[in-house]
Amino acid sequence: MRRGVMEEEKVYGPFEVDQRIRAHSTYCAGRIGSRFYTELRDRKKILGSRCDQCGKVYWPPRQTCGKCFSLLGEDRLVEIGPLGTLETYTTVRYSEPVHPRKAPFVYGIVRLDGADTGTAHFIGETDPGELRIGMRLEPVFEEDRKGNILDIRHFRPLR
Repeated sequence: MRRGVMEEEKVYGPFEVDQRIRAHSTYCAGRIGSRFYTELRDRKKILGSRCDQCGKVYWPPRQTCGKCFSLLGEDRLVEIGPLGTLETYTTVRYSEPVHPRKAPFVYGIVRLDGADTGTAHFIGETDPGELRIGMRLEPVFEEDRKGNILDIRHFRPLR
């Protein structure tokens, strides 16, 4: 723009861009997460983090208490579960590339015995119409475990 001369402002209407973004990354689980996944893979043992200050137990384990912000080290890991309670659930009826399974499938929030928090995981070996909040669940482990949360194939209603 030259001094004293206004240029005409260009106005653009809405437009759409068709593109895909790929993001490759590496995730470091840290000492606590690594221990959690190793125990899950090697011993089918599920660990949580217990806070000495407020007593809250987190699943999966973490390094900082979300309630009182105390640090939770490896020495605060405790065995929890393996049985748990279904706190809520939903049936997914569409497939997406990021889903680890083809639809339909059920995700539920499972709070393991001994834990104060729940986490999302697959619910299987049951008809979704038979699920009830508060029902007891047990984990079903993969035969060939790789050291990740999917080493628990799914949770099923306790028989």
